[in-house]
Amino acid sequence: MYSGTLTQIPGIRVGHAQNQAARTGVTVVLCADGAVAGVDVRGAAPGTRETDLLKSENTVQQVHGVALCGGSAFGLAAADGVMRYLEEQGAGFDVGVAKVPIVPAAVLFDLGVGDAAVRPDAAMGYAACQSAADTPVPQGRVGAGCGATVGKVLGPRYAQNGGVGSAAMTVGSATVAALVAVNAVGDVVDYRTGDIVAGARAQDGSFIRIQNILATLGQNMAQNGQNTTIGVVATDAKLTKPQANRLATAAQDGIAWAIRPSHTPMDGDTLFALCTGQQSCDFSLLCAAAAEVVARAILNAVEAGND
Repeated sequence: MYSGTLTQIPGIRVGHAQNQAARTGVTVVLCADGAVAGVDVRGAAPGTRETDLLKSENTVQQVHGVALCGGSAFGLAAADGVMRYLEEQGAGFDVGVAKVPIVPAAVLFDLGVGDAAVRPDAAMGYAACQSAADTPVPQGRVGAGCGATVGKVLGPRYAQNGGVGSAAMTVGSATVAALVAVNAVGDVVDYRTGDIVAGARAQDGSFIRIQNILATLGQNMAQNGQNTTIGVVATDAKLTKPQANRLATAAQDGIAWAIRPSHTPMDGDTLFALCTGQQSCDFSLLCAAAAEVVARAILNAVEAGND
């Protein structure tokens, strides 16, 4: 396992809630004091909330939390519970008559794994907030990764568990960290060696290696491709909103390094960026580190998810 988790970033707390029987859940990233934020959506089938607000030219500069949810589009309801919790804590964008917590969200597709009639809702989102802490993040089949799987190109029979993973690294005086819920049609590979770590397996237990059979798949890719990898990359460096968006874009390289294929027409691959601090660091180094910690978090997710 790679070291570090998202909670190494000052001002960040992470909480999980899940229904293990139904194989679905929510992971929340709380930054109640506010964080400059950006987003990058690469999958062609995203389920998201408040991503337009994060465009560099738009008004609101900070968010107060991010919700990563199972349950496909139904799971976006969990963000309502996160808003309620943050409002009770006095966090939000002050509009005079109230403080409105800004909570972007993204979902992954896990309806075919457990009980499709059970999805994350506002109560589960609120419960995830209640469990949030600044201690090292639990990883594996928890929260949004409860029902996540990988290597689904030939269907669930040949797939392995995905999960939630996190990692962190220091670049100069700044820290960069990632938390990712890994739910991919593709294989997860060690981005340094190209070796498969988790993915589609043949009946003898060996890896099929999806990249080698793409030409023979026919319609299987579309039929089994309801997936999505979602996550957060965060830093204690001081960044502008345009830089936060660029950081999220750079971080997507980590998904491409570690999941093959990724960003497919039936994925909703989405990464948020959060910037909470006042540290200074060369921005190019931050972007390179963002991709690195995302790839590391993905590997940690499948390692913890298949223990």
